[in-house]
Amino acid sequence: MSRRPLPPRWHDEQLVEALVPTPLPVAPPQPAPMPTLPPPADQPSSGVLFDVARPDSAGRVTARPLLRVLGWTPGLALRVDVVHAAVLITPAVDGEHVVGAREELPLPAAARHLCGIASGEPVLLAAFLRRDLIVVHPSNTITALLADLHAHILGALDER
Repeated sequence: MSRRPLPPRWHDEQLVEALVPTPLPVAPPQPAPMPTLPPPADQPSSGVLFDVARPDSAGRVTARPLLRVLGWTPGLALRVDVVHAAVLITPAVDGEHVVGAREELPLPAAARHLCGIASGEPVLLAAFLRRDLIVVHPSNTITALLADLHAHILGALDER
């Protein structure tokens, strides 16, 4: 099988203007309108803010947003108590613990053990603004409290 030679290329080819249309001016597209969002709330009406953290191996949890809202700064003396399987943290002049330099809260080993808090497991932090208090809930407490609600939600999905 022999190949045909390619046609010669013309180096002096030029476009004929009559055959190439001039592009029409096109107006830029109008941007889509932005949705209207509700104004941000300064504080929830309940006065409670939440965050989730994971204790490190030393039992510290980082809680920067909550600490800043409460006005708790590094070095602030804290009292740590356990009530109903939750850790309560409050400022106290004679507190044995302090807010860490990296804005972390201490969870002493005894408190972690009493509440079933393990390193690396998520905890729910609830800051009560009017009481100047943070409550730390272990994940097993949150799971138990939400079990009925989740069963109700999943039951509603099954009915569809």
